[in-house]
Amino acid sequence: MAPRAGGSALGRLGEEAAGAWYLQHGYEVIQRNWSCRTGEIDLICRRGPVLVICEVKTRTTEQFGSPFEAVTSAKRRRLRRLATLYLLEAVPTTTVVRFDVVAVQHGRIEVLENAF
Repeated sequence: MAPRAGGSALGRLGEEAAGAWYLQHGYEVIQRNWSCRTGEIDLICRRGPVLVICEVKTRTTEQFGSPFEAVTSAKRRRLRRLATLYLLEAVPTTTVVRFDVVAVQHGRIEVLENAF
């Protein structure tokens, strides 16, 4: 499926920062904002046999909780379904899949690998 245009400016900045982090750490960013009817995956990256499905949460304040707290069990289930759809479409079955959550806040990037 094609990347989707849209989202907030703050969210796009966070996704750009997260993508840069992955590139700096030896990953290839293979998709940004991959979407289908079920939803969207913010970033899909690869390093060797590992495919990373990445949810990016960008915040300017913790008024509504930390960025990591925003990835609820419902969001995790949706990301798993989306990853399955992406894998069926685009990836060989020998790929190892990892789910990361990236928090971007106050100019700081925190990556939680194997978040779920």
